[in-house]
Amino acid sequence: MNTPTMLRALPAAHRGRLMRFAREVSFPPGTRLFNEGARAERFWIIRSGSVELDTYVPGRRAAVIETLGPNELIGWSWLFAPHVWHLGATATTPLRAYEFDATTVRLMCQDDPVLGQAVTQWVGEVLAHRLRSARTRLLDLYAPYGAGSVV
Repeated sequence: MNTPTMLRALPAAHRGRLMRFAREVSFPPGTRLFNEGARAERFWIIRSGSVELDTYVPGRRAAVIETLGPNELIGWSWLFAPHVWHLGATATTPLRAYEFDATTVRLMCQDDPVLGQAVTQWVGEVLAHRLRSARTRLLDLYAPYGAGSVV
């Protein structure tokens, strides 16, 4: 199952309102966009390139949970209190993205409950997808063979 993209998840009018607040940015490969535990003050939608999401694993290198590509949302922690990143993210290729200020978008959603519901539904679907991906990836990396199978 693919991650829900803004294009598929939001009606055109809502996308248009959000895009008015987008800023085009680019990052070279290896740029750390955010670290687990830091304040989530912005989010991005990838135009081109890729980003790896990772999680801290004590005594080991960070575990890559998922690789994101064009049209995918980077970050969901900005929408839900306490607005702290639950994963880390690094650009793995030259990255071009639309960047959004989280406070501005949260206020816009608060002022327009219909928009807020649509954005919350979209980000919630992304979050559910990422949790499933994280579980699967961590079982692949660390569980004994067959530990993730359903009997």
